[in-house]
Amino acid sequence: MADFVYRTVMHDIKQNILDNKYEGMRLPDERSLAEHYQVSRSSMKRAMELLSQQGIVFKKRGSGTFINPLYLKNQSLFRYEGSNLGLTDSLKVPGKKQSIKLLDYNVIKAPEAIRQDLFLNEDDFVYEFKRLRFLDEQPFLIETGYLPIKIVPELKPEHLKKSLFNYLEDSQNKVVTKAFLNITVEPSSSEDQEKLKLKETEPVGVIEGIFFLDDGTPFEVSTMRIHYQYMKFNTFVNLNK
Repeated sequence: MADFVYRTVMHDIKQNILDNKYEGMRLPDERSLAEHYQVSRSSMKRAMELLSQQGIVFKKRGSGTFINPLYLKNQSLFRYEGSNLGLTDSLKVPGKKQSIKLLDYNVIKAPEAIRQDLFLNEDDFVYEFKRLRFLDEQPFLIETGYLPIKIVPELKPEHLKKSLFNYLEDSQNKVVTKAFLNITVEPSSSEDQEKLKLKETEPVGVIEGIFFLDDGTPFEVSTMRIHYQYMKFNTFVNLNK
């Protein structure tokens, strides 16, 4: 499946913002942008809504759409964007290439704690996997995840060497749009020190999360252990109904 038009447009506008291509911190109106990108008004509206939801732009009634100056001052390593919450599309560091090494892959009967988190039955099975993520040659994140076989019955190890959430979206038209995250910092373990090249005295960031499909179905439980130098997470709060 081709990338959604609105997501492509959103990425381009975001890059233009980073390249300071909009004068006066103000974006052209939606009609002009739609004509420029040769897309429908609905696609353009969706792209702008995503930029607004991420806190990158804001609309001032009667004046137009403006770039949030705090976004330019405090760009985050973890910044969820696009149509799903996958890390592959969300971890962006200029000049660095992201890659994934699959460390472990198993099919197991879901442990009790995982069954509870994913609302599974006692006889349900899950994929259990561990991945090591790199920025260029630097390992920075160990990810351990569990997901129900019944949701992705044809998942193969090679799919986990790329974006899992993009595979789900492209192969089954299912999108991960919600997550509950717990973010902490703790002393690094021996595995953290070995795989992330940390010293014994250096800490590790930990993100534990449950990710949900857009219909509310729990899709994945994962734990991400992150090199402290890359532990930077920003969010944008919007209380508008």
